[in-house]
Amino acid sequence: MKGLWFTELQTKQLALSLKIKQSLHHEVSEFQEISMVDTYDFGRMLLLDGIVMTTIKDEFVYHEMICLPALNTHPNPVNVLVIGGGDGGVIREIIKHPKVERATLCEIDGRVIEVSKKYLPEISGALDDPKVEILVADGIKHIQESKNRYDVICVDSTDPIGPAVGLFAKDFYQGIYEALKDDGLFVAQTESPWVNEDLIKRIYGDISDIFPITKLYLASIPTYPTGLWSFTMGSKKYDPTKVDKASILDTNTKYYTSDIHFSSFNLPAFVQNILG
Repeated sequence: MKGLWFTELQTKQLALSLKIKQSLHHEVSEFQEISMVDTYDFGRMLLLDGIVMTTIKDEFVYHEMICLPALNTHPNPVNVLVIGGGDGGVIREIIKHPKVERATLCEIDGRVIEVSKKYLPEISGALDDPKVEILVADGIKHIQESKNRYDVICVDSTDPIGPAVGLFAKDFYQGIYEALKDDGLFVAQTESPWVNEDLIKRIYGDISDIFPITKLYLASIPTYPTGLWSFTMGSKKYDPTKVDKASILDTNTKYYTSDIHFSSFNLPAFVQNILG
């Protein structure tokens, strides 16, 4: 693949193309096609079923934003779960938070973990931390088997296709509610408001039916479809827009700041209109 171009068809009419220096790895696991390529502009890139999961250049945006608003909303996020996220980036950001005592990664495909450890050490290095427990297991089943257990849950899923479809279902969110403690909260990545309006509207409605506080927020991630990405938080008690700014901890971030924490919840009018 040296000198060739990788193209991800993000919608039927929209594509992302990147010139490749080198193909580093390719396999078909029990669950999906796993590829690792080295690109000129974004460095090493993990692909699952031909879809960009993470890149060395912009990974910090997603990994910080899917967990830090939640960790800084909950006053005592001792026990945290990540569903998916086999590359380890979310775990890396979670264990930087001084109040976190245990971070559990539940990834269905163990090969994603192993490939990431080999080719993405900057992202996956924290998976060997003593605070971290790794479960190679079905996240939906783990949620069903966990009651009143976690303070914070992050759903770091792929797009709603293949093995990830169930991670966008209302009964899954109900299971998350039951797996959280009485003051727990969770965050899920919820795709782009430019091309996934119907999905975002449905998910926001489903979460709002279950959680007393539901908030959507945004971040800029250039290698994800349209470059504008949404996350949705469901909380039993704590409102992320009412956090004491002085309580937001500095964990040596590259994107997330105390100002970004609040501004990310200030939605453009067209996104507010999606939510209804």
